[in-house]
Amino acid sequence: MRETPKLSELDRKLVAALQVNGRASWKQVARALDATESTVARRGQQLLESGVVGVTGVLDHLRCGLGISLQVRMRSRPGTANAVAEALAVLPETRFVTVVTGSADVAAEFVVRDHHEVTRVLVEELPRPDDIVETESMVVVRKFSAVEEWDTGLLAPEATALLRADRARTGHREWSEPERLTPQEFAIARLLADDGRAGYAQLAAAVGVSESTAARRVESLVRRGCLRFRTLFETPLVGLDVEFMQWLVVEPGELENVGARLARLSSTQYVSATTGRFNLCLHGVLPGYGDLYHYMTEAVGALPGVRTADLTLQARALKRAYVRISADGTRERKT
Repeated sequence: MRETPKLSELDRKLVAALQVNGRASWKQVARALDATESTVARRGQQLLESGVVGVTGVLDHLRCGLGISLQVRMRSRPGTANAVAEALAVLPETRFVTVVTGSADVAAEFVVRDHHEVTRVLVEELPRPDDIVETESMVVVRKFSAVEEWDTGLLAPEATALLRADRARTGHREWSEPERLTPQEFAIARLLADDGRAGYAQLAAAVGVSESTAARRVESLVRRGCLRFRTLFETPLVGLDVEFMQWLVVEPGELENVGARLARLSSTQYVSATTGRFNLCLHGVLPGYGDLYHYMTEAVGALPGVRTADLTLQARALKRAYVRISADGTRERKT
């Protein structure tokens, strides 16, 4: 069983600030938290070096024409869920893997080139096939919100606004044709995937361009909606002990309305419309188990057109945003 590190109030707010803007300078964070820059830089660097918090740059595969996303639920033979999840986490196609409790045992997000690749991955190359009893895959056709946009609620609105002041925010539907990235942009994105807080001087030296060019390339990727920064941490660090996935069947005429309403809830980290038996998939967080009933009856129960609501609790995430998560909840170190 994982033990959640005990953080000070400042550390909790530091995590919340990085969730709002993973590339915010320590000076920006210090202003938002009304603390000294030296203290914020020291504590923030310690959190990052410990692996308790990490920042990674993630390309939006739909925006960049790199593939499609599948939300996959699996049932496994008794006692094999952890082994199945571990094997899935090794696959390069998996972006997210978690062990869940409820009507499924393992949930994962796969990113594949197109729908023709689904059979290859889920039928021909799925690891531990003898341990997997059933799979159910759903193609993501519309995102309403993503984890990068989620706000923990720990910071005052003024602090959040200050941290987001220089962030270009491109909605998930504000484009029609995929962007085409240059080899140089891909190289920069790969570096930021390893370290989302890498400085422009570091990026410039690695790619062989000037520091100002590196800055312009990153800013262009963000402005065009191609690159987003994801802060990785376990939500109990900020007092949110229950992570769950909600699978909904919604009447087609209410799908847009329900998706948009769910995206506005403070408990929602991610929500998307999908094909298949369930047409909405949601990742959410709550302070404790006592909040689940009110969430199911009031937040979900009040939504129009919801025919089925199936909630599974996340027991352990093994991969987030392509990054492997160690058994203790920290970002896995590359060797």
